[in-house]
Amino acid sequence: MLKKILIADDDPGIVDAVEMMLSFSGYDVSSTYDGRDALKLSKEQLPDLFLLDIWMSGVDGRDICRELKEKVETRQIPVLMISASNDIHNSAIDAGADDFMTKPFDMQQLIDKIDSLLKKEAVAVGVN
Repeated sequence: MLKKILIADDDPGIVDAVEMMLSFSGYDVSSTYDGRDALKLSKEQLPDLFLLDIWMSGVDGRDICRELKEKVETRQIPVLMISASNDIHNSAIDAGADDFMTKPFDMQQLIDKIDSLLKKEAVAVGVN
């Protein structure tokens, strides 16, 4: 079964490129331009990893991350945050993000980080 990733970013160019690369790498990818959509998912729709932009129109990805990490049903799901600003790395981690990348990023590094986070999550829940 393919691992599911939800991309939340308001930049269509980033969403399209990342969605294509992750799909090509064997992931089941869905996306939204509104980070608040991540908070509205049913249990069946939950991804195995959230990829959240920090600066989205009308919403701060760090607030979304905090809410995801406070909910029982989503707190164990890894969150990888991305931003064009490297200065906010610490605030992303403080918000509960499991990792952080600065845009623009190398697609292979992104895939490696996602693979690593999903392996850590699998170990944490006892799945190999």
